[in-house]
Amino acid sequence: MALLEVKDLHTSFFTDAGEVRAVNGVSFTLERGKVLGIVGESGSGKSVTAYSIMQILAAAGKIVSGSIKLDGQELVGAGEKVMKEVRGNRISIIFQDPMTSLNPTYTIGQQLMEAIHLHTDRDKQQSWDRAVEMLRLVNVNDPEKRMKQYPHELSGGMRQRVMIAMALACEPDILIADEPTTALDVTIQAGILELMKDIQSKIGMAIIMITHDLGVVAQLCDEVIVMYAGGICEQGTADEIFYNPCHEYTKGLLRSIPTADDSGGRLEPISGTPIDLLNMPKGCPFAPRCDNAMKICMREHCEKMTINENHSASCWMNVRKAVKGE
Repeated sequence: MALLEVKDLHTSFFTDAGEVRAVNGVSFTLERGKVLGIVGESGSGKSVTAYSIMQILAAAGKIVSGSIKLDGQELVGAGEKVMKEVRGNRISIIFQDPMTSLNPTYTIGQQLMEAIHLHTDRDKQQSWDRAVEMLRLVNVNDPEKRMKQYPHELSGGMRQRVMIAMALACEPDILIADEPTTALDVTIQAGILELMKDIQSKIGMAIIMITHDLGVVAQLCDEVIVMYAGGICEQGTADEIFYNPCHEYTKGLLRSIPTADDSGGRLEPISGTPIDLLNMPKGCPFAPRCDNAMKICMREHCEKMTINENHSASCWMNVRKAVKGE
């Protein structure tokens, strides 16, 4: 049995302007000890998918339909009492910006101990010891001193390590990392990623890595989901996605990555602007931005097509290739 199974998930935000369909029919499974990457540009539905799993959506947000099962237990409609047991204990999340995620009026120690005390039966001294242990695990120097400091006294990389320590304090089965290295420079980013890989190998948790950085995906992930306009346009193993992309959006993302042998050439961006989720087109959401779009792309949405046992994509170009025998 898969550790996490998401099936046909639909999440919308109900605004004065209308219903924003932020997640449209997302389905995937996550096995124990695996790293799943979710990639796509801003507004593609990556974070909303994660927040739906944790059920920490904004007031206007609602899971309209679908299923989210953790070890076979249905979470959609399970209620806040069940979700309080799941959050922190079974599934933890690292948010994008550690400075806004940490409370500036409390010390690092107070915040770490609160998380531990909330989800375990440890007393105050045991919570302190566990917090120091976690800071040491994520390579924070002089952890006893850091426990007494406030967030603004730490660097960005150090604050992110504190967030990782907080997320891992109760040894969750799943860690959701929502663009955890976005605000960090490349050297700190490399250290954080290496740290996550090391901790995963030690405690055997599964990771959902949400990012727009394909370099991070290549370094860390076993499987990859590519999202656009709230839906999955392609999914497969990391090798399949990088070496055999089968959706025009995925190909565009890969072309836009700078490489060492570019020799000063211009980057090749994806033309156009992201789709308006209030006015979704009839056909493929990416068609208005696709250089190879056909008439059918504008009229009909392409269903998921199996490329091989480890790879699928929803793109009419694959149907065309199959018909022509290419």
